[in-house]
Amino acid sequence: MSFDNLGLSADILRAVIEQGYSEPTPIQRQAIPVVLNGQDILAGAQTGTGKTAGFTLPLLEILHEHSQGKGHRPVRALVLTPTRELAAQVGESVETYGKYLPLRSTVVFGGVKINPQITKLRHGVDILVATPGRLLDHAQQGTVNLSHVEILVLDEADRMLDMGFIHDIRRILKLLPRERQNLLFSATYSKKIKQLANDLLNEPEMIEVARRNTTAETVAQIVYPVDKGRKRELLSHMIGSQNWRQVLVFTRTKHGANRLAKQLEKDGLRAAAIHGNKSQGARTRALADFKKGEIRVLVATDIAARGLDIDQLPHVVNFELPNVAEDYIHRIGRTGRAGNEGEAASLVCIDELGLLKDIERLLKRKISQEIIPGYEVDSSIKAEPIKNGRNSRQQQGRGSQPANKKREHKRPRRASNRRRGKPQPG
Repeated sequence: MSFDNLGLSADILRAVIEQGYSEPTPIQRQAIPVVLNGQDILAGAQTGTGKTAGFTLPLLEILHEHSQGKGHRPVRALVLTPTRELAAQVGESVETYGKYLPLRSTVVFGGVKINPQITKLRHGVDILVATPGRLLDHAQQGTVNLSHVEILVLDEADRMLDMGFIHDIRRILKLLPRERQNLLFSATYSKKIKQLANDLLNEPEMIEVARRNTTAETVAQIVYPVDKGRKRELLSHMIGSQNWRQVLVFTRTKHGANRLAKQLEKDGLRAAAIHGNKSQGARTRALADFKKGEIRVLVATDIAARGLDIDQLPHVVNFELPNVAEDYIHRIGRTGRAGNEGEAASLVCIDELGLLKDIERLLKRKISQEIIPGYEVDSSIKAEPIKNGRNSRQQQGRGSQPANKKREHKRPRRASNRRRGKPQPG
């Protein structure tokens, strides 16, 4: 099947072809016709499967098909993402595929000045891509009106719930029309995701292009047992001896990311850290330098790495295993994207054996292990509790509060109205 068979207009197809794409990915092939038909969807897809275009292309088609002319432009489509980087990536996708359409879009997120965002919103936009916190800032200041939203997209909804955004999301939902189309994308499934889907979606079409909570088949996974105090030494050895030119490394904490980046610099490896305490400008520069090959090692926390779109990234290293097993899937999904092969290595000390078991239980298989000569584990070292605990994220802030069971925003399907060109409510 080609993109020509999916019901997209010539102007959108032209932009797609210019990006070098001729055939849709499985998620695009399944999602685009359903979205064009006006149905809600619950889509499970790994990163790197083309899911962003899976909702961007039909969203552009629907809005263009029922364009509201040259007058005031209310926000008609809202895309919520968990991180700034992912918001920027989605915004870039909207601009790329909508370049030949008379639609306006903008991206709003925190960490940058709000006034330029206010100016763009006042000029009117059809499509708004936003992180929850900054969107609520605009709502409180009266600089955005969400009462005309026709399509809501929750991208990487599992990450938003992990980050404690459930209450922000519910506040945003109250600002939207009851009648709208909802698209929910999640790389993993959990009880919280199922509850959110039950509250949000109306008779959704289930779309899944990979088995639940699984990792991409194109990613080779391996565990290297090593003492905690020798991890940095082993990482430098691996990068140098195997001449890795582009490596994304994960740590559990912001402080750990900073410390590791500095240590790698002392080892003669160009490195930079990105995390939530870095300014948006610093994060953008570090990512750009990494993509250009000027930085060899990018050290990141889980939150900062969401939305990183790096073509043909060959290596991901878990310098520390994540506290939450599902995050392992998100991390290694940075490599092996779009059919390319990748390698995910995990440096595991005795303290992390419990976390490794959690990951293997989620994957329903063992990850192969290899001991590198000279870095054998010292059996006399005893395991110590991992700082902050294995469930630290769930114990922090808003994410620790139970989700509201109340069903929200149910509405009759209005797909037939949209497709026939009838006026939309609201």
